[in-house]
Amino acid sequence: MIVFGATGMVGQGVLRECLLAPDVTGVLVVTRSPTGVEHPKLREVTLDDFADLSPLAGELTGYDACFYCLGVSSVGMDEAAYTRVSYDFPMAAARALAPLGEDLTFVYVSGEGTDADSRLMWSRVKARTEREIMAMFRNGFAFRPGFIQPTHGVRARTGWYDTAYTVIAPLVPLIRRVAPRYVTTTDEVGRAMLRAARGGYPKRIVTTADMH
Repeated sequence: MIVFGATGMVGQGVLRECLLAPDVTGVLVVTRSPTGVEHPKLREVTLDDFADLSPLAGELTGYDACFYCLGVSSVGMDEAAYTRVSYDFPMAAARALAPLGEDLTFVYVSGEGTDADSRLMWSRVKARTEREIMAMFRNGFAFRPGFIQPTHGVRARTGWYDTAYTVIAPLVPLIRRVAPRYVTTTDEVGRAMLRAARGGYPKRIVTTADMH
């Protein structure tokens, strides 16, 4: 497995599940900063510019799936800056990996509410990324989690999300009972991605309910 964004909240959960899975023999993390995780199956390579994967030529062969979890909040960002992270970066990874195997699974983490016709800038940008990735990979998936509960020590790197979760954490069990289709956990997301990589999934756009 290849994991982008392994230091973020979703990526931490995905990386943990990959390392725990007995049928995953190796994990390559492409990162700008070290994860701090040590494991016999784990290898990390650093990349300064995620829009240019040419420094990794020869490093990406031999993998069965890519879990693209790198992302940022759109709060305070203009469309050009947000597009660079949420479109240019994942598309660079997709273009680098697409020629390496037609059966490779590419999972792009998008989000609940992604819509090409939305008035929200982030939603339109991610919808474009979803569409183009799914066109490039016959095993391409867009994962759209809603509220994600961090588990097993995972922490959000986005300060406001971490603070918000701390405040509402006591209510999460109730929210899950009342609106389960909108709430998932970092470990559930990771296991669902592995499920898609192992045997595919009938739907290309995967919602929280599908992840459950």
